[in-house]
Amino acid sequence: MTRKVVDCREYPSESHCSLAISGDEDEVVRAAAEHAVSVHHHTDSPELRKQIRASLKDEVLPAIPKSGPPPPEGEIFDL
Repeated sequence: MTRKVVDCREYPSESHCSLAISGDEDEVVRAAAEHAVSVHHHTDSPELRKQIRASLKDEVLPAIPKSGPPPPEGEIFDL
């Protein structure tokens, strides 16, 4: 199952909110609706939840680095 994400930075707001929520689709919709009500003063409604659900995106995880031998102790390296 693909995790979903919604990110407040993608929407204009007076508070310049930077919250991102990710997880199972229903969990994200529920948490985002609670956040929209408590922080952005929206009214919780089926329409709000429908708009949130429509705005969800698939979560993109960072690439996992290839495995290999560990770097020498104390050496800085990039993943």
